[in-house]
Amino acid sequence: QVQLVESGGGLVQAGGSLRLSCTASGRIFSINAMGWYRQALGKQRELVATITSGGSTNYVDSVKGRFTISRDNGKNVMYLQMNSLKPEDTGVYYCYVRELSGIGSWGQGTQVTVSS
Repeated sequence: QVQLVESGGGLVQAGGSLRLSCTASGRIFSINAMGWYRQALGKQRELVATITSGGSTNYVDSVKGRFTISRDNGKNVMYLQMNSLKPEDTGVYYCYVRELSGIGSWGQGTQVTVSS
């Protein structure tokens, strides 16, 4: 299994930036795709961005042009650079990986709060 630890969340004013990190350990050689999800209070968890082992990325429409997902395979770290943050970006952000076998793993989550 893959273990994931997120960091980088916090409180920021609207228009500000944050960079989230997700460090993977364990069966990292089997990771196929990685991504970030978020969950606002009282809402369902939603996909924010994904990146494949080949580097292909995908974003939910609401963050396109503002967020950038990337990965450093040498350091086993995935990032989410978040710019021009809006209050509606507030939520707990979770790192997710899917192994080649189809097994998925989640991080513990990191809180992002954007004040207006």
